[in-house]
Amino acid sequence: MSFSSNSSTAPAQADARLTLLKAWLTSLNLVAPDSARPASSDASFRRYYRLDMLPGNTTLPGSTLIAMDAPPERENVPAFVKVAGLLKGAGVSVPEIIAQDLDNGFLLLSDLGTTTYLDALNHDNASVLYAEALESLMKIQLASQPDVLPEFDRAFILREMHLFPEWFIGKHLGATLTDVQQAQLDKVFEAIAANILSQQQVFMHRDYHSRNLMHINDGSIPNPGILDFQDAVFGPVTYDIASLLRDAYIQWDEELVLDWVIRYWQRAKQLGLPVNPDIDAFYRDFEFTALQRHLKILGLFARLNYRDGKDLYMGDLPTVLDYVRKTANRYTELKPLVRLLDALENKTPQVGYTF
Repeated sequence: MSFSSNSSTAPAQADARLTLLKAWLTSLNLVAPDSARPASSDASFRRYYRLDMLPGNTTLPGSTLIAMDAPPERENVPAFVKVAGLLKGAGVSVPEIIAQDLDNGFLLLSDLGTTTYLDALNHDNASVLYAEALESLMKIQLASQPDVLPEFDRAFILREMHLFPEWFIGKHLGATLTDVQQAQLDKVFEAIAANILSQQQVFMHRDYHSRNLMHINDGSIPNPGILDFQDAVFGPVTYDIASLLRDAYIQWDEELVLDWVIRYWQRAKQLGLPVNPDIDAFYRDFEFTALQRHLKILGLFARLNYRDGKDLYMGDLPTVLDYVRKTANRYTELKPLVRLLDALENKTPQVGYTF
């Protein structure tokens, strides 16, 4: 991963932290610090390094470990440790924490490999891989308890969606909303927030998608390996399935997605998870939740580009916009969002339908 910042001191700070990290790793006598190489890219300030284990180490599986460098002033490493424990207790596959230095924001983790779901997914294996991912998700949801994780409340929901007018509309499109347009957008936001807040709540990963799920095919631990869970909250039951099946990085035919949603819903009901008992209402919840996430993503990807100099995600904007337009066009109370996008992008209005 490359450390990105607008500050000219960023490379020096990164090098200083790498030196500190290597000193800590040397003291552990488990890995060869000089073997450190970038293990992944990340939209945050975290950096990950893959390291070779020292010869003769027979207590740990595999031949490599992962070091996480998360500046404590920027990242919440105790939250990572806490959620890792919750997920491990739920019976899903997460990295083992081999060693930790919370004061400096360093962790040494087991290595879940190099193949993400995004790398592995194709039309032949998608149904199997998604079935495994949904089974793991339901294990997490079954372990849910209130008052353990931060709540995905109204303020949280709206704060995320307001990234859309600030960064996508204002910065990316260079537009300023009229008072009428702003009022219409606020009304759409209220409809989305009301739906989300009406749903039952469970443990929510928040980024349960193809780049954070690892495809493990050696049988060592159950598929998938789950990463990037430190921002987990207590939130709507449809959020993670929406994150997975309406993925910003890979898009599937809507008939396939509907089939996977129904399969999840049927299994979740069997397990006693608090899903809406009516499939049409559940699918509506799924769509509204996905739309909230996609509006956030449009703003977040624009912010990463314009503020943080990370243009990696700009190529995914068309996929996310397509999701937004199709979903908003299906529901009467969301159609003003389509009209707003039409006006801002000079697009011809599309014919849609309402559930």
